[in-house]
Amino acid sequence: MSDDTSHPHDHDNYVTWFRHSCPYINAHRGKTFVIMLPGDCIDHSNFFNIISDIALLSSLGVRLVVVHGARKQIDAMLGEDRNSQFHKGLRITSKSDMEAVIQAVGSIRFKLEANFSNGLPSSPMYGAKIRMRSGNFVTAMPQGVIDGIDYQYTGKVRNVDRQGIVSLLDSGAIALVSPLGYSATGEIFNLNFADVAIQIALGINADKLIAFNDDGPIRDATGNTYREMTLLKCEKFLVEQPEANRSNTYFSLRACYKACDGGVPRAHVISSREDGALLKELFTRDGAGTMVYRDSYETIRRARIEDVQGLLKLIEPLESDGILVKRSRELLEREIHSFTVMEKDGLIIGCAALYPFSEPGSGELACVAVHKDYRRDGRAAKLLTHIERQALKIGINRLYVLTTQTAHWFIEQGFVETLVDLLPVERKALYNYQRKSKVFVKHLHEIR
Repeated sequence: MSDDTSHPHDHDNYVTWFRHSCPYINAHRGKTFVIMLPGDCIDHSNFFNIISDIALLSSLGVRLVVVHGARKQIDAMLGEDRNSQFHKGLRITSKSDMEAVIQAVGSIRFKLEANFSNGLPSSPMYGAKIRMRSGNFVTAMPQGVIDGIDYQYTGKVRNVDRQGIVSLLDSGAIALVSPLGYSATGEIFNLNFADVAIQIALGINADKLIAFNDDGPIRDATGNTYREMTLLKCEKFLVEQPEANRSNTYFSLRACYKACDGGVPRAHVISSREDGALLKELFTRDGAGTMVYRDSYETIRRARIEDVQGLLKLIEPLESDGILVKRSRELLEREIHSFTVMEKDGLIIGCAALYPFSEPGSGELACVAVHKDYRRDGRAAKLLTHIERQALKIGINRLYVLTTQTAHWFIEQGFVETLVDLLPVERKALYNYQRKSKVFVKHLHEIR
């Protein structure tokens, strides 16, 4: 029996809260969350409580990836006489700055590992036996020259080691990822930690992205608080609140928007200053921050005859550039049943077609197109996944595609180049030797 002398009413409230949290505990168990910890948060007095709450999530069976920032610590390490330049929110990292960047990032990583290892009897993590593991999970490439400015050793995410992270999560450990990336040539690049978190969340199909900030829930210029936002509302809010968008709080909201727009079902902005904000947001009905979630305004569905006009507008620019073979309205109307479209708020922003061949088990992927304003965040890959599922349902396990200008993208999606002579007979008979399209094939039974 404890020596707690608190009022019995407090115990009743605790029991009620604990019972009400059970549905959320069950819902979150086994799910994968990516947590963004900015450098400012790490130096805050509430930091140890945040660590304890993250450890509690792990103990409840949530699979966790923690991505930390280091902007404040890098500034301190560089000192006043070596202030960095920033462009579009990114630090311009010179070669001479990299030593300070590496030291700042390394010190935070060691601090996090030490705090998660705290198992003293006086600690909330006593007996938790939390395992945290870090590693080289991010391949980077240089940002390059943008608006005439050379970003030097400031990089961007090129690839995420999905299997490495998933294997670590499968072992029951928390994955710790720092905002550094390594190129194929062995160079080290300073990365935006939000971009790292977003790309990891998308790469491992995370269920949530959770972004700590300074101020908690999102508020507009008049003080109105937003507890929930659909993607459409969030996008509108970010456009209409340009002044506020320069703060760390709205930097977090933009990260949540990008993650959900790329496919993460839900993302949350919560305060690093409010004790227990993480637990309140995840285990209570009202929450403590702002949740951004995907809604039905962007869908993938089978095309209908009324979509023909939208399809024509979508593919005509690509036809003019020679990327797609020209299709007339009449042809689209005849073949509309073969098309799948991606629709956003009533606008056709993507399409792809699937044509079965008479040869058993084979079919063709054609007319893959995404509107120029929506070509980021993997929408074409989502369309491809949808088409592949359709193909498997109707017995197609060899999917062919012909292309002149997008061969590299199809190779990245698992297609392998093959010979024209190996096309199914009926498709080979229609091959345009003047166009000289390359032929690729993907064996769908190899999909994991």
